[in-house]
Formats: sequence, structure tokens, C-alpha cells
Amino acid sequence: MQPFELFVGLRYTRAKRRNNFISFISFISILGISLGIAALITVMSVMNGFEKEIRARILGVAAHIQITGLDKGLTGWESIAEDAKKNPAVVGAAPFVVGQGLLSTGAGVRGVFVRGIVPELEEQVADIGKHMVSGSLADLKPGEFGIALGVNLAQGLRVSVGDRVTLIAPQGQVTPAGLVPRLKQFKVVGIFKVDHNEFDSGLAMARMEDTQILYRMDGAVSGVRLKTRDIYEAPRVARDLARSMRTEAYISDWTQQNVNYFRAIQIEKRMMFIILTLIILVAAINVVSTLVMVVTEKHPDIAILRTLGASPASIMKIFVVQGAVIGLVGTLIGVLLGLFLAFNIDWLVPAIERAFGFQILSKEVYYISELPSDVHWGDVIYVTVISLVLSFIATLYPSWRASRVNPAEALRYE
Repeated sequence: MQPFELFVGLRYTRAKRRNNFISFISFISILGISLGIAALITVMSVMNGFEKEIRARILGVAAHIQITGLDKGLTGWESIAEDAKKNPAVVGAAPFVVGQGLLSTGAGVRGVFVRGIVPELEEQVADIGKHMVSGSLADLKPGEFGIALGVNLAQGLRVSVGDRVTLIAPQGQVTPAGLVPRLKQFKVVGIFKVDHNEFDSGLAMARMEDTQILYRMDGAVSGVRLKTRDIYEAPRVARDLARSMRTEAYISDWTQQNVNYFRAIQIEKRMMFIILTLIILVAAINVVSTLVMVVTEKHPDIAILRTLGASPASIMKIFVVQGAVIGLVGTLIGVLLGLFLAFNIDWLVPAIERAFGFQILSKEVYYISELPSDVHWGDVIYVTVISLVLSFIATLYPSWRASRVNPAEALRYE
């Protein structure tokens, strides 16, 4: 492009137009592009942050890989754990017993998932020990029947460390009086808070040996939980272990255990991207209408330039420059505004909640109550490129119309 077309195009962009309506439409075009990009960057960052936060909280309690026994569980879990740790990607292994039950106190009854653990091994695969509100997982001693509860579960039962709760196992025992559920009294030795409502409200942890007695496991365990060096290696490691496993067991990784949830997040991200991209498309269409009106207003100028020797291609480039400037300015403002919102969402959302007196994310409904944000620069670049491409495409038709203006017809009534 010659400096002549660039100079005239930039001059048209800066010049005060006689038609204020055209200036207003140009402003609306820039504003639409800016708001569309800002919304897209902010929403994508929040969706990324939501996925990252939920993944971290789920994997802080759940396992990267889980080897689960069949109907009667796993026997000889020590050899299974040793075989799994021979894989260099596996950094921790811990056995577990899992069961369901009812926790009863004088304040009420709550359904719970009971997980039997060995505390010193559990630290290798989960982070619950780092989220203790009171007490410690180390206080779960074999034979003492201690139990650690999620914070919401403890509040619902109105118990604290030192109180006693009754655990009712669904597997009953047959007596002359009929089927009687098995009951065992446990002492609360710890309360944890992982900021994940599902676990804080429904998970209870006890010593593995105690749960083996309660659920009549006869020395077996429900399975072995593994932690990998990198969470994204887990699917590959699970496949490798499945090929080398000598025991009949079911092996799953965290992507399979939570497949529906993470798939739903990906679908939501795609749909939000498409919907918000339409905002940018509408703003790009406004660029078309703006340039069409500018071309109509500039017919005399175009005719004069043509009589001075400007080619149709030069005229087209002039208006491409003008439209591209609108797209570039709108994109730049939108990117800056979107990054500002994405990086400051942690204090902007609480400020909005305080100002209007409502909570955007409720603990009882969602996994988390804070709105997280994780900016992916690849997303920012992708959005920026899409905006610039749409803005450039929007300039082509009006610019082509300008290049087709007949100088004689344009100057006839001037």
C-alpha cells in the first residue's frame, strides 16, 4: 500500500464529519467491538478459572488414578501398590475402603460416604490433611474408631472435635428379631474444609482397619488410589497399568471419573464463545453500515481523487484503512478492558455482590462460591485475530462500492 492511501484513510478517520449521525454510528461500532471482545475474554477466563479450580479441588480429595476391586474388593493391596509405583509417573499410592452410611446424633441424621484410609499413606495421594479446620487425620488410630467430618456435615450434625456420632451401616445382620442394621459409635477427631460442597457436606473419613470391621471386608480393601507426577499423564499411566495388572480390577483415571462434568464445561465454553462472537459480528456489520454512509458522503471527494489520477484500487484501499482503524481501535480497547476485568474479577464480583445484596454463586448450588479467573493468552490472541479478521472483511464491500463510483456522476450536481 502506498503512503498516499494510508495518509488519506487516516485523515478521513480523524476528520470531523459534517454528518454527526455517521460519527455516532462509528462510535457505536467501536463500542460494540470493544464490549464484545471484553465480554468474550472475561467469560472465557472465568470458564477457564472455574474448570481449573474445580479440577484442583476435586483432585485434592479424589484420586488421579483409582484401582478398584470387584465384588469382594482387593486382597494383597500392598503388592498392587508396589507394582503401580514401579511406573516412574506414579508418585504415591494409598489403599481405601469406601461405603455408605447414616451418621446420627441427637441433632439429626445425615447420609454420608465413608472412606477408610491410612492417614500416613493418604497424604501421598490427597491434600485433605492440609485443609483441617480442627483436629488431625493422624488422630485416626486403628481400633479407636475415630472419624473426621466435612465442615458442613459437622455443622449440620452440630458436632465438634471430641463429640460422638453413631454410624449406621446399610448392610444389616440377621437376628431372631429380623434384619437389624449394624451400628457403631465413632468419636469425632477432626473436621476438614476443602471448599468443595460435595465433600464438605457428605464425606466422612475413618481409619481403614475400623471400616474393614464395620463393612465386613475380611482384610480386603475397596481399592488403591494413585497420584501421578502430572495430572495430564494419568490417562496414559492408567492404560499402562491396565496392560500390566496381574489382578482382576477396574482401573479408572480422573478424566473418566468426572467425564460428564468436564465435558459439560467444554460444551458450555464452546457455546459461550459462539454466542459472544456473534456480538463482535454484529459490531462488524455496523462497520459495514458506517462505511457505506461514509462512502455516500464522500462521493465528491472520491470523484476529485479519481480525476487527479487515483486508481479504483487506491480508492478501495483508502476506505479499507478507515474501516480497519475502527476495528483496530475497538479491538485494542476491548482487549484492555477484558484483561482488566479478567485479572480483577476477584474483587469486582464481591463489590457487585455487596452493592446489590445478592450472591452470584451459592455454595448450596455450585461446587464453589467464588468466581475464579484464569487468563489463557492463547484465547486472547484467538479472540483478537477473529475480531480483526471480521473487521477487515466488513470493510471490503463498502470499499469496493467506493472504487466503483463514477466521477462524472458524482460531480454532476456539485
